[in-house]
Amino acid sequence: MALPTTPDLPASPATAGTPGTDTASPDTVIAGHRQRIDDLDARIIALIGERMTVSGQIQATRIGSGGRRVHLAREMEILRTYGEALGKPGTAVAMTLLELCRGRV
Repeated sequence: MALPTTPDLPASPATAGTPGTDTASPDTVIAGHRQRIDDLDARIIALIGERMTVSGQIQATRIGSGGRRVHLAREMEILRTYGEALGKPGTAVAMTLLELCRGRV
């Protein structure tokens, strides 16, 4: 009895466009993944820069209207969001983001 065959499926998003997912050497596969990480890191850094800009605009508006630079309840909300999404390391990431964004006005 012949086994049923499955149609060829497209590469998953995790491997799509990754060199050597079928036949390349491990070094080539690793190099492809490292390039993807470098690309992601560049995007993350750009997003952090954008976040810093928006945070500065909020701080300037708040200070201009007689408020304080830092809104502690909002910071706690951000810490909670990152902690719930990423666990304890997420809280550390949020703390770093908040530190980067404070006092830029």
